[in-house]
Amino acid sequence: MSVMMLMQIEESVVDVNVSRACEFRRKPKENLNAYRRGLVSSLPVVVAMIPFAMVLGAQAAQKGLSTLEVSLMTGLNFAGGSEFAAVGLWTSPPHMLLIVAITFLVNCRHILMGASLTPFLSGMSGRKVLPALFLMCDESWAMGLADAQARSSSKRHSFLNFPYYIGCSAPLYVTWIAFTTLGSIFGPALGNIERYGFDMAFPAVFLVIIRGMWKGFRAARPWIVSLGASVATYLLLPGAWYVAAGAACGLIGAYVLADEK
Repeated sequence: MSVMMLMQIEESVVDVNVSRACEFRRKPKENLNAYRRGLVSSLPVVVAMIPFAMVLGAQAAQKGLSTLEVSLMTGLNFAGGSEFAAVGLWTSPPHMLLIVAITFLVNCRHILMGASLTPFLSGMSGRKVLPALFLMCDESWAMGLADAQARSSSKRHSFLNFPYYIGCSAPLYVTWIAFTTLGSIFGPALGNIERYGFDMAFPAVFLVIIRGMWKGFRAARPWIVSLGASVATYLLLPGAWYVAAGAACGLIGAYVLADEK
């Protein structure tokens, strides 16, 4: 009896070890497939990002920033809206407090973006969460959140697919640094490249993001509240206060309108 029990235990241990080995072999393949899926998803956004990255680099060079300074700014900050605002306010000597304040206002939307990802980051280690948040921009946030929500509703996996997210965000990060740098090098030779209409790529990307997140007019009402508040503030107040006003009113609108469901 005891010999039979030992043999059964040994067989079960072997089965567990074999299943773990198979899972270990499957996981890298699944991660690679998820990374490739994210890479493919990011390609249209990467192409659209190139023109306004060139515009930013050219504008920064016209304001007197060196190629190294442009690369450091875009690599350490990685938030195009605030970089356009900072370059637009750049003078010699620069008004640092004003630039810092406006940059904070423009980037305050990242607080809400990070908060929306919080339910999908639980259980992830800090060595994954911190790079994910550093690489978070509007486009990678939208793609990562949409994928996490889809997985949560269909497969009951309420977490961020890290390989997919890196596949989305890493190409955007590399492209942004590379083409802002190229813009700073070749922009002065091309002159005012906005005359070619490259700056329209920036709002076009956001329209595509909104279209991908569209779930009907009822769900979009907080967006409309945010848009109205932003436009009114832009017309009435100087500076970048319209960013904070739009974010705050959109958040309040989402909270108030959620009670109607």
